[in-house]
Amino acid sequence: MSIIKNIIWFFIKLFPLGRKIFETRNSQTPVTFKYWWWQKVLGFNKAAYWPVHFTSRVSSPKNIYAGVDTCPGYMNNCYIQGLGKIYIGDYTQIAPGVGIISSNHDLYNSTIQVTGKVVIGKYCWLGMNSIILPDVELGDFTVVAAGSVVTKSFPEGHCVIGGVPARVIKQLDRSKCLPFKNDNEYNGYIPTHKFEAFRKKHLTV
Repeated sequence: MSIIKNIIWFFIKLFPLGRKIFETRNSQTPVTFKYWWWQKVLGFNKAAYWPVHFTSRVSSPKNIYAGVDTCPGYMNNCYIQGLGKIYIGDYTQIAPGVGIISSNHDLYNSTIQVTGKVVIGKYCWLGMNSIILPDVELGDFTVVAAGSVVTKSFPEGHCVIGGVPARVIKQLDRSKCLPFKNDNEYNGYIPTHKFEAFRKKHLTV
């Protein structure tokens, strides 16, 4: 049985999509045929360069930098609003129902959008139904508790934040915050070694 399986994977790797599926299969946000079908054939979040669940919504993906193995909206019911700029570092994971907002309405004229910037570091974890508001910066290894609303920056990272509005509820031991890397690195559907060229051509971030 394992011989047959190896033969199947050999032929899958001959095709571009099959290769992506094979090389990301052990990652936290693997490329799958189902996600590709939702996006590239059925048109859900078609412009995003990373896998997105069909119940999530991503606006203005050209303004969004998604790091290695980081796919905002990969889980269901997320809202990723890129009218401003969004930068998300490598290996940051985003739970279901998360909102990341990079612009907001003007207080005195709701027809005007005031754009900002959201910066989220590497190896962060945004818990279920948490919301990140414009002009927030989160440092590496920041954990956002489920249901939190983050209204201000925590640039030092290495902490757990939670609440409405979010505050530091635990400092993490930096010696235990260990970075890791996948054997095959991808920024969404794009091999990482090709991503900078893609970024310069297609993104504004």
